Amino acid sequence: MEQPAVTDTDLVELAARQRPLTVDEYHRMGEAGILGEDDAVELLEGRLISLTPIGPRHLHCVNRLNKLLARRLYAGEDPSPWISLQNPIRLSDTSEPEPDVVVLVADAPQDRTPIPADVLLLVEVAETSVEYDRSLKIPRYAAAGIPVAWVVDLQREVVDIFRHPDDDTYPERQRYGRDDALPLPEGLDGEPIPVGDILDSE
Repeated sequence: MEQPAVTDTDLVELAARQRPLTVDEYHRMGEAGILGEDDAVELLEGRLISLTPIGPRHLHCVNRLNKLLARRLYAGEDPSPWISLQNPIRLSDTSEPEPDVVVLVADAPQDRTPIPADVLLLVEVAETSVEYDRSLKIPRYAAAGIPVAWVVDLQREVVDIFRHPDDDTYPERQRYGRDDALPLPEGLDGEPIPVGDILDSE
């Protein structure tokens, strides 16, 4: 039997019945096998967002950031901050993105997913996803109170630093070029990180 065509009214009614997916429901989807560890998605504002595959340039940039931060943050005595790579942070009941690099306070609890209060620095590395990161993710980070966020734009070879969140925006934004060095956020000791060292292999 031929199925009736879907009308605009049907679509409007369907949209009206939709509701955001919660983080807990998102986790249960993983536990039930609906989502697997290899599914490249993250939860943002109750929606599952498909992530762009990570290419070699992106991968190696994240590894360099890890190395450059570790040299500075692990040079002193314990307790040291934690560096978390491409792991989730719980922004709200409906958002759990997976930033490329997050520096967490030394005493971040080990029995739960990190929350904004645990975060000292968050970094997104963008090769083809820069508009998604700047337009969608950065406002969510600001709204959650993430104190400092960096966006490494591999195409333009610049790093944007966002500071002092206020509602869903960062009033202070600075752009650093290849010949500049990035100051570490308040609460983190260490020499500034040259942008060129982030962009290039050593």
